[in-house]
Amino acid sequence: MNKMQEQLLQECFALEDLQKLLKKSSKDITIIDVRSQEEYVEKHIPAAINIPLGELQARSKELPIDSIIITVCGKGGGRSAEAAVLLKKSGFCKANYLCGGTFGWFDLVSF
Repeated sequence: MNKMQEQLLQECFALEDLQKLLKKSSKDITIIDVRSQEEYVEKHIPAAINIPLGELQARSKELPIDSIIITVCGKGGGRSAEAAVLLKKSGFCKANYLCGGTFGWFDLVSF
């Protein structure tokens, strides 16, 4: 199975569902912004930590294995989907990427 096929099998996590979970409790959720540090500094979801995609595998030991992990990038589905697949292969069963990404998050919260 190639990378594109793996990403298509990976379901994204709905923006509304993430917001509901964060309102209940954010302690079991880890949001990882996989964009570059420059992109992250420009605008990011408040609870997100920045681990660029190229560093994710090496830094995955920093992440709680039993946490719900939501990976995000700008629009959602590119780097974030790749990151979720990488994390699932590394044993993070609850890893998904965010539908709509960071831009979708800010579109949703602006209403």
